Amino acid sequence: MAPGVMPSQAALRAFIAEAGGKVGKSEISRHFGLTSDQRPGLRALLAELKAAGAAAPAGGRSLIAPGRLPDMAVVEVTGTDPDGDPIAKPLVWVGEGRAPIIYMRPEQRGQPALAPGERVLARLKPIGAGKYEGRTFKRIAAAGPARILGIYQNGRIEPTDRRHRADWVVPPGDANGAEPGEIVLAEPLPGGVLGPRPARVVERLGVMGEPRSVSLICIHAHGIPDVFPAEALALAAQAEAVAIGSREDLRPVPLVTIDGEDARDFDDAVWAERAGEGWRVLVAIADVAHYVRPDDALDREAWKRGNSVYFPDRVVPMLPEALSNGWCSLRPGEDRGCLFAEMQFDAAGRKTGHRFGRGVMRSAARLTYEQAQAHRDAGTDPEGLAPGHVATLYGAFQALLAAREARGTLELDLPERRVTLDEAGNVTAVTPRARLDSHRLIEEFMVAANVCAAEELEARGQPCMYRVHDRPSDQKLEGLRLFLDSFGLSLPASDRLRPRDFQHLLELAKGRPEERLVHETVLRAQAQAAYAPDNIGHFGLALPRYAHFTSPIRRYADLLVHRALIRGKKLGDDGLTESEAARAAETGEHITATERRAAAAEREAVERYLAAYMSHRVGCMFDARISGVTRFGLFVTLDENGASGIVPLASLPDDRWQHDEAKQALAGRKTGLTFTLGQAVEVRLVEAVPRTGGMVFHIMQGVPPARSRGPSR
Repeated sequence: MAPGVMPSQAALRAFIAEAGGKVGKSEISRHFGLTSDQRPGLRALLAELKAAGAAAPAGGRSLIAPGRLPDMAVVEVTGTDPDGDPIAKPLVWVGEGRAPIIYMRPEQRGQPALAPGERVLARLKPIGAGKYEGRTFKRIAAAGPARILGIYQNGRIEPTDRRHRADWVVPPGDANGAEPGEIVLAEPLPGGVLGPRPARVVERLGVMGEPRSVSLICIHAHGIPDVFPAEALALAAQAEAVAIGSREDLRPVPLVTIDGEDARDFDDAVWAERAGEGWRVLVAIADVAHYVRPDDALDREAWKRGNSVYFPDRVVPMLPEALSNGWCSLRPGEDRGCLFAEMQFDAAGRKTGHRFGRGVMRSAARLTYEQAQAHRDAGTDPEGLAPGHVATLYGAFQALLAAREARGTLELDLPERRVTLDEAGNVTAVTPRARLDSHRLIEEFMVAANVCAAEELEARGQPCMYRVHDRPSDQKLEGLRLFLDSFGLSLPASDRLRPRDFQHLLELAKGRPEERLVHETVLRAQAQAAYAPDNIGHFGLALPRYAHFTSPIRRYADLLVHRALIRGKKLGDDGLTESEAARAAETGEHITATERRAAAAEREAVERYLAAYMSHRVGCMFDARISGVTRFGLFVTLDENGASGIVPLASLPDDRWQHDEAKQALAGRKTGLTFTLGQAVEVRLVEAVPRTGGMVFHIMQGVPPARSRGPSR
């Protein structure tokens, strides 16, 4: 962080935690280089943290040590487990990866149960890796969530968040005209200590079950901005074609876009040719920086959103449609402004040179991944392109792929699920997206351009928003090793671990029944990628430097990299500003958070659509594998479509079940039944709730034979 810049809440929390929680304002000011004029702002920031329960009073106990929780801490209740007991998370967590789960003990007799959103000071005791038991010491705030999203049903609100099991009651006169079945936003009202808690409807959003209702729930549940300010729309409407001026004329180059069939915008185009024994590759990217200037209305809204969010039925774009689907979309046959990376590679795919420029291009064709693959397999080319065009693209790709394999990167094979909807918005199928060489071709070209962008900015001494990915933490590796031991698999020591070791592990698991589970567990063991102005490299890709350059329509990080390149190469007056560079650390934290918010919303949308699809198959039998083992039951994942759900402990045969965390198993003392992670099981679907995306299954092992499988639909 630049000296003299007010720290973000996250940065301040981390510094206080590193100092053991005992740190004064003067030490904070010296650490962040703050002036006396900034002291009032610092006091206000500390007051906000203290009010949220995230800062200890002066002279108090030390705050959280990295990687573990103290004996007493402020926690927030997030929901309940299947047995109805509260689950919480620490309000402050400075460790690696996800915060631990805290299983709260029931309240003393006569005290109301803890509700989602409530904060308490709790005594904590570790009960396993990433798990704690909590006992309430003092209630800090009895208020629930600031807003409740749910379905209104005759005076009650059924929350859409599956962690919030209790309904809310709407007093007479507070329904705001809501009709049964409507999705509503509500706010808590005082009262309701012993009974259902009261709430007032403040906004009606639509009817559950209508087209787009699922994505609507996810948008509002995660607070994703989906309405552009009038000023931003006006700026987008004023956009015009880019004049060629001093730009390079790339229009004679037959660049093509290759995207998914359902893609709504095209922000990258590619071209390749033979260059001696090697290859020359051109990657052209929409010139978003020309239209979105630093700190204008479009830029402020793009920063706020951080990225576009993609749902099966709609996109919540980072930029208004006039730009994202218009002037910044590389439509075939239309002139478009671009930034480009021209790269040279030898026969082994090693880069021998690159250059960046600003140009005007004209896409020669818009291909889908399936079309590009079909042309390659048939040895043909799209109409209007020269013979051998597609084959040349694939030739360059094969060289880059060889370099990737020599580098030793981690490639997890976890198929993305595709939700197919009919015109009425009903789910007709949920299937894995095909993984073709055409997908990998675009990925390799984009990775190469991203590496070049980071190298170029470093060479020119310009600020860079890196895409960073740390190595897995020792704690996560310990858990992964315990899991792998049960399958006879292992990893090298932590100090010698490389991405290629994970890849070798995945190759050993190939074709085994637990292959998918190994992929998922290896993924969970990885650190999360992030955006930051300080470089630590990208572990998964085995790259010392990496930045996102190729999607400025949908990622703010890429727009910043474009502006830095424009400034560094003196390509215009719309480059990165000093104020943007000064707040790079804050921006990195923000866009990392918006990216994770988008991923969670997109994942939950697929889960809700899948639950809607599966709701018509309640009672049917499915082949599945156990994907999680907990003290309160099992989680299973279906082989057919990846649907996941819980098997409550109460649904298992009557027994005294023992949870062996080391072996990831539940064992019954009387029946002799044992359920372990990765085990193949047959399950019956007993509940699927589109409102929350939750599914409940019963395992048939240990249950007397009954009817045969129900019909599939």
